[in-house]
Amino acid sequence: MAEKATIVVHSGDMDKLYSALIIANGALSMGMEASLYFTFWGLERLKKEGLEKGALSKMNLLGLGKWMVKRRMKKARVVSLEKLFQDFKELGGKIIACEMTMEIMGIKPEDLRQDLIDDYGAVGTYIQEARESTITLFI
Repeated sequence: MAEKATIVVHSGDMDKLYSALIIANGALSMGMEASLYFTFWGLERLKKEGLEKGALSKMNLLGLGKWMVKRRMKKARVVSLEKLFQDFKELGGKIIACEMTMEIMGIKPEDLRQDLIDDYGAVGTYIQEARESTITLFI
């Protein structure tokens, strides 16, 4: 069995989403499998037009902090969230949307970006992914 990383993406904060994708892409580039299980506020980022809507987790300053961080990231040539998602999918990463969260928050499959999502599942889906993983993270 190949080594695998499973990450629960609970937060929709921009910096935390970057962290999840950078770690997952790193795992994939090192020959591991990787899956991202999007739930609660993380799932909001998979909505159509929702990717860039996340605030910073700290020092958001009514959006000014996010603007400043994005400027610094551009200067440092950090790729966009969209590009990180593209790389993740091209490297064979798996994205799972939490069905329970969808029900609770009134999110329908057609509200989400189908080009990103590989599967829909509940806690059992996550547990199976985690059971097969050598690394599990909650972000």
